[in-house]
Amino acid sequence: MQKKYIKVFWIFSIIIIPISIVLFFIPFQKALVFYVEDTDQVKAYLPIQAGDPFQIIFTHSIHLKDVVEKYRLTENGEIEQYEIVYEEYGIGMPSNAEEGENFVFENGKYHIKNMNKVFPSINIRNGRIVSEHRLVWGLNEEHIVNFNDYFTPGAWYTVKYDTLSLWNILKGVKIDDESTRSDSIIN
Repeated sequence: MQKKYIKVFWIFSIIIIPISIVLFFIPFQKALVFYVEDTDQVKAYLPIQAGDPFQIIFTHSIHLKDVVEKYRLTENGEIEQYEIVYEEYGIGMPSNAEEGENFVFENGKYHIKNMNKVFPSINIRNGRIVSEHRLVWGLNEEHIVNFNDYFTPGAWYTVKYDTLSLWNILKGVKIDDESTRSDSIIN
């Protein structure tokens, strides 16, 4: 009987444990990943799929009004910006649409629609002085979190649509929000 347990132990040790270790490092979870600066250190991640929209809302540091950047994830693993919404012109704000885009004024806000700006990643700095960045996601924009709940004010991050392994997932923090849509979101 004791030989049977020894045999099972060796099979487990030689086959199961190494396979488990390998599987621990194989990427399987698609997510919007926030990496610390330009490193491979996962700070936080949001499990979403290709085609899913998300928004980054920030308060402009000069005119102190919200700016909404709208994105969606592509099948190619890239981030596509398809719209920007803002209330006032100011430093760093576009004054017109580029070729193929539509510049409209709706409900007291400027919209540049039909943007087709595709990026492999985007860099974002969480505001230090005016630190009111928010991340919004969901088909009906039903989820919202404040960057300060996950990120240090003044720090910058590289954001990518990436595939994470179990090891990466354990190193980062899952962005999660069960609250409903906030009234402060600009449509």
